[in-house]
Formats: sequence, C-alpha cells, structure tokens
Amino acid sequence: MAKETVRAARSISGVIELPGDKSISHRYAILAALARGRSEITHYSAAADCQSTLDCVEKLGVTVERSGRNGDIQVAVAGNGIDGLRAPRGSLDAENSGTTMRLLTGLLAGQHFDSTLTGDSSLRRRPMRRVIEPLQRMGAHIKARESNFAPLEIKGSALKPIRYALPVPSAQVKSAVLLAGLFAEGETSVEEPVCTRDHTEVALREFGADVRRMGNIVTVSGRPRLQPRQAMVPGDLSSGVFLLAAALILPGSNVVIHNVGLNPTRSAVLDVLSGWGAPISIVSLRGESGELIGDVSVRHADLSGGTLSGELVAQLIDELPMLAALAPYTDQGVEIRDATELRVKESDRIAVLADNLRRMGAQVEERPDGLRIEGRSANRLHGAEIDPRGDHRMAMAFAIAALGAAGDSVIRDSECVAISYPDFFSVLERTVER
Repeated sequence: MAKETVRAARSISGVIELPGDKSISHRYAILAALARGRSEITHYSAAADCQSTLDCVEKLGVTVERSGRNGDIQVAVAGNGIDGLRAPRGSLDAENSGTTMRLLTGLLAGQHFDSTLTGDSSLRRRPMRRVIEPLQRMGAHIKARESNFAPLEIKGSALKPIRYALPVPSAQVKSAVLLAGLFAEGETSVEEPVCTRDHTEVALREFGADVRRMGNIVTVSGRPRLQPRQAMVPGDLSSGVFLLAAALILPGSNVVIHNVGLNPTRSAVLDVLSGWGAPISIVSLRGESGELIGDVSVRHADLSGGTLSGELVAQLIDELPMLAALAPYTDQGVEIRDATELRVKESDRIAVLADNLRRMGAQVEERPDGLRIEGRSANRLHGAEIDPRGDHRMAMAFAIAALGAAGDSVIRDSECVAISYPDFFSVLERTVER
C-alpha cells in the first residue's frame, strides 16, 4: 500500500491541463462500439475506470487502439454497428468503476448473448438493484447476488420500451435505461425528479441517435443507425475542483484550468464556490462535440461556506468530498444534507469524511444524510495520517486540505487516485510552492 506525504504549502499557481472527463469518456467509448465504422476519440481519460470500459468493449468483439501518454490519450474504436457486439469469453471486469458496470448492464440487457459483469471487492458491495429494476421492466433477465450486488449474470433478451420515473436522481441509472432503449422497438423515456448530468443524451445525439427532452423527461428512439465520430473529450471539472480548492485555501495563489468541460449540468460547483466568495472567471468558451468547453481561473479568497441540500446535492455528488474538506477554511463552515447517496459510493463517504476531518482536528457532526463541519473560527487543522479507504476522491480531497494544515499529513493507499486522476500528486508537486 503506497503512502504520500503532503507538506503544508504557501501557494499554488500555474496553468493546468486536466485529464479527460471520465463521464464523457465512458459514453464515447460505448457509443463508438455501437456505431458502424471507426471513431477517433482524443484526450480520452487516463483514469483506470475508463480503461475498464475500454477493456470490456474489447472483450465484446470491438477493436480498440490506444496511443499517447497519460495526459493526452487517443483512442480509436472500430464499431460493428448496433447489432455487432459478440459474446465475451469469460466475465467482464469493471474493476472499481460503477459507471462501467451500470452503463454496460443497460447495454448488455438487450443483446443476443449472455454475459456476466463483475468488479473488485469495493464495486461488488455497491447497490445495483436501482439499475436492475427498470431493466427488468423492459424484459431483461438479470441475476444478482442477494438481488442487489455484482456479479451480475445477464441473459440477453428482447426488450420493450418503457417510460420510467426515477425514484431518486441518478445519471447512471438514466443512462443505463437509455442505452437499453437503443435495443427496444419504439421510444423509451426516463423521467427525472431533477435534471442530472446529460452527457449520455449529448453523446447519443452526437452519434446520430434520436434523443429529445421535454422538461424532466428524456426520450430515445430504439434501433438507431449510429454513426462514427471524431470527438474530443474536455478536461474533467470534477478533478479540477481539487486544484481550484487548493488556490482558495492558500494565500497568493492563482490557478488557471485549461480546456475544462463546462456542461451546465456539471458546473454547479462553480456557482457554489462563486456564491461563497470565490473570484472565478471563465473565458474562451466554445462548443466541442456537443459539450461546452472553456478556461477557468481562480485566485485565493476567504470563503463564507454555507448549506448544501435538496436538488443541488444531486448536481454536486462528485464534488461534495472536496467541498466538505474545504469547510474548515470557510467562515461559516459547511452543512451537507440530503446526501445519503454518499454512503454507497466507492466508500461510505460521509463516514470517511467525518473520520479524517476529525483526525486533522476539525469539529464535525456526522448525520445519516450528511455532515455539519465547523468553520475556521472553531478549527485549526493539523497534519494527520489519512485513511481514504481506497477512495480516490477522499485521497485527493484530504491531500488538498493538508496543504493548509500545520505539519505533514500522510495519505495512505495514495495510489487509488489513479481511478480518476493518475497524475494528481505530480501535478501538485509541479504547481505548489513551499
């Protein structure tokens, strides 16, 4: 188990190119596999999760070529059309990637062959019933351990279109149903309680599917002829948030994040930070493959903090760990409510946040659906040994919090950052001044 020592820093500055967006990379790889012809994807994510998706696509009979290095990966996918996937030899391993497992469950439900999806010990503990239930309504035959956990045994079946109302907001469940809808005759609709990230809809449209939105209802027409595309993946804003937070913590800092994705369904975190007093600027906005891209700059400022609850939580689900770890550096502290979903991510993120914040000296109240973390007047963080429980976002959030703490911190299991941001610690080393 690797460890990374993080020392207190004076400032952070520089222009930073982020890894490709994980959410978009997954979706481009899957849809390119269903298109007929060769798609070329530039700036594909170097994250281990997205490599898991490529590995699974290859095992389904699709030719995948990779080139480039960690920060700039190109992927070519030679799709065989919507009916061109082949039965895999052995199980498909999603490793730690919940997105891979949930999206592929929708994809595989309507195939003409059987398959099994599995993952690592962490992923096999994450609930899958929320995906299985709507797919079974479509006619899918899926067997899960204890009806809820991987491995998932999927018997390919003829699917029927449905209209499904999500009981709780989930972009992954929505995406699984829409992907399954590609294999059903007719129109499949998903109604969301609040609009979640729409990368699946954007990507489907870019690859030639008929996708429509009316209010909170998204509809896809089945049996499309998907077209190959040349697509560029923008930088991952959910990874960039850690560097923006570092600049806000450390006086004299100024950071520019270059070519980052600014999809309105993903950028709520920038609105939150701006509302707390962060001087954020966005320039060079443009469209690329249906997505909005630009440069984001921020310099140090004192933040007010505040409460995160209700519909906003669904839009911030990946950024909540960093916002929580930022709380001891704010005036009011941070309260997070309505975030029970955090308990079933790569770790129980509510419990892991509370534990490690307390290790660093923060005053924290843990609640069933969130946390209350006191602000700077009640806290002066000190170095500690951090246990992220193998969760990449926990490791990065506490590495950033440690930059402003007194003394050194040790991040256990630090290699887990490769799940989303393999170069994270080397980027910090290049941009931080001590």
